[in-house]
Amino acid sequence: MSDIRIVLDTNVVLDLLHYGDAVARPLLHALEAGRVRCVVTSATLDEWRRVLAYPAFGLDSARQVALCARYQALAVLEPATVVADLPRCRDPDDQKFIELAATAHAQGLVSKDRAVLRLRRRCASRFRIMLPEEAVRWLRDVSA
Repeated sequence: MSDIRIVLDTNVVLDLLHYGDAVARPLLHALEAGRVRCVVTSATLDEWRRVLAYPAFGLDSARQVALCARYQALAVLEPATVVADLPRCRDPDDQKFIELAATAHAQGLVSKDRAVLRLRRRCASRFRIMLPEEAVRWLRDVSA
């Protein structure tokens, strides 16, 4: 098992597990191979479950359960902790990903969310904030 720890925001997990996005696929392969570990909290898992139930996705309950199980199999559960000196995300719903990356000592947070991406510089001393395609390149470089 790898020492590389990353946090994936919910939209990236959707790309990996539901949409099968080709750009993000190498991230999924790295997770499956154990070259990287994805850290989660109960709050990030709860958001995943809630999003899967959105009518727009048209997922029946069996598919939702399967996607939840798949994500949990790839993830390491961490306790949720609030960190006082972290930058605040404009979207309060995304703060949990920033806090998780910091408290889990993750090397990266992978997101496509503009509010999260705006915090790149302010979080750089603790962890990288990357788009999926940047994370794929970064993982290739650190694994080489």
